[in-house]
Amino acid sequence: MATGTDEGGKRDHVPGAGRAVVELLNSRPHAIHADRLDDQEHAARILAQFAPVGLAGEAADAAQRIEVLRAIRSDLEAIVTAADEHELAEGWRQFTARTRDVAFQYDFTAAGDLATLQVAGDPVLGGVTRAVAELVSSGTWSRVRVCVNPACEGAFYDTTRSRTQKWDSYDTCGNRINVASYRARRSDRDSAPTS
Repeated sequence: MATGTDEGGKRDHVPGAGRAVVELLNSRPHAIHADRLDDQEHAARILAQFAPVGLAGEAADAAQRIEVLRAIRSDLEAIVTAADEHELAEGWRQFTARTRDVAFQYDFTAAGDLATLQVAGDPVLGGVTRAVAELVSSGTWSRVRVCVNPACEGAFYDTTRSRTQKWDSYDTCGNRINVASYRARRSDRDSAPTS
């Protein structure tokens, strides 16, 4: 699994698959953001994370590949924002139905390495499926979350040991929510009748 470096230079322990799925989810229209897949440069960057080398640049298929990303992104959004077990099950059912034609085979080498090669289905859909499967099989899918701040709703990968992170950024979203909660409690206390 790949790890990256955050803005402060610390290791953030986010696997490459997690980073790619979060970026795909953050391309959706949310809070004050428009659909980032409408921006060709942003869409190409996201597409490159899931498409085989060379495929992302084929202009003739770019619009179709972006539509594939939009559809699968919608399925993943339904999964990470599910309010209950029924919605979660429905989200996974939709994802499974959409990825039904994607097939992989194992490729073993003399050096003892193992590669998973896609042998059927849309290559972009296959790339997303591979990333999600990596997160699910490693037990880290539950770390992909959406910020509870309604003014944000950005997707993030929870790197906390306890897996309890609620905000994509404590400094902005978490602090704002906590200050608003404190002020509301204080206002309720101040307006309560005294006996």
